[in-house]
Amino acid sequence: MSETYRYALIVALTSAVVLVGVLANRFTARFKVPVALLMLVCAAVAAHVFPGLPIPPERTVERVVTVALVLILFDGGMHIGWSRFRMAAGPIALVGVVGTFLTAAGGAIVLHAVFGVPWYLAVLVATAVSPTDPAVVFSVLGQRQIGGRSATILEGESGANDPVGIALMAGLIAAGTLSWAAFGYVAVEFLLQMLVGAALGIAGGFALLWFMRRVTLPSEGLYPLRTLACALLLFGITTLAHGSGFFAVFVAGIFIGHRRAPYQREIERFHSALAGLAEIVAFVVLGLTIDLNVLLRLDVWLPGLIIGALLAILIRPVLVGLCLVPAQLQRNERTFVLFAGLKGAVPILLGDLLLAAHVPNAERLYGIVVVVVIFSVLVQGSLVPAVAQRLRLPMRQVLPEPWAMGVRLSEEPEGAHEFSVAAESAVDGRTVQDAADLAGDIWISLVVRDSQLVPVRGHTLLQAGDLVVVLADADLPSGVADLFTRPGETGPRQAVDQE
Repeated sequence: MSETYRYALIVALTSAVVLVGVLANRFTARFKVPVALLMLVCAAVAAHVFPGLPIPPERTVERVVTVALVLILFDGGMHIGWSRFRMAAGPIALVGVVGTFLTAAGGAIVLHAVFGVPWYLAVLVATAVSPTDPAVVFSVLGQRQIGGRSATILEGESGANDPVGIALMAGLIAAGTLSWAAFGYVAVEFLLQMLVGAALGIAGGFALLWFMRRVTLPSEGLYPLRTLACALLLFGITTLAHGSGFFAVFVAGIFIGHRRAPYQREIERFHSALAGLAEIVAFVVLGLTIDLNVLLRLDVWLPGLIIGALLAILIRPVLVGLCLVPAQLQRNERTFVLFAGLKGAVPILLGDLLLAAHVPNAERLYGIVVVVVIFSVLVQGSLVPAVAQRLRLPMRQVLPEPWAMGVRLSEEPEGAHEFSVAAESAVDGRTVQDAADLAGDIWISLVVRDSQLVPVRGHTLLQAGDLVVVLADADLPSGVADLFTRPGETGPRQAVDQE
């Protein structure tokens, strides 16, 4: 076979795999099995059935999955956005950072005490299985969207604990052992990566938002490509500065998410699609590294199942639950956050790092990590929709909207502001007139509910999930946005009256 035909075959097979991954969403929507797990299993089975299938080198796997994670974390940050992040910044920081350390400590104790795994290796495996992946949760929920702060905390936790887990694993592997000197080295490296990542993420977010608003391009198709290039550039610069590039792109994504900028919706849709593609690629590549013969060993699948079960029913509910106490969540929301901490691509990537580092019993340890992820996604994940319904979480049906109608403006519309009414916010359940009285000098001109326009009158009731367009001064009065987006806020006039 000539090189041209060989390359054409690779292109055809790669495109077919991506197409299967996209179409598999129809299957997963019906049977509540995340497409990520399906692609992981299919790739592992293919590598087992076809021994001649080329397996990518460990370094190639690491690089491909790294780029995929950059795209996923940047999109995750944009999906949260600054206004949602402010509502849950404290819980996200506690659960994402402290919760990751506590989960790793709890898992390491179980691995050492129950299975006799040496302390150093036990800490490595427990660190690998600590990060979570909300994309798996939302994929099994299908077209149902959870309201309140629980969904924001789940998304923010993953965006925080992925970089935390990666930085912690890198420090542990570099230290090579557990000792007071090693703990000091890991602590210094971890703090350096997080602080540099946060600082450059904030600076990068500021710069990118200014770039998006001030520098015009000749074609709208170039705007999403610009943000993509900037995200990858930020990751590279932060990594070269000895910071966490993953944390930097997540922070930058939060900063620019849902902000006023040209072609903002097109940019967000582009990155959402790109993140979905990146997830498929990451799980396929990781699946090719799995040896099914190793997974079938008793000393691999048994510890994996026990650790996976204990993480779901004991370690996470107890240890991470302590981090959620200051958040003062409703009981049903707290329970859901603790149950829905599912695993995804990052644990398998961290497990693959153990193979690359050639630690003792690396294949067995990697197999344990893979079993934990499969258990979490398949068993725990399949129960998520039933648990969400049983807990009576506020959920709404989000149906596809393939048709759009709108207007294009050459200049930014001054005085027009768009909000999504948050559950239990000050305007939730109030009339349009009441909302205007609370906010002051504003005019609610448009309300969209369940993809339908709602006639706007003084007695029209606003509901959680409504998309509202507000006309006000170019500089929105302080606190007006919080009336729509934050639970329990009082309006400017009401606050003055209370004084």
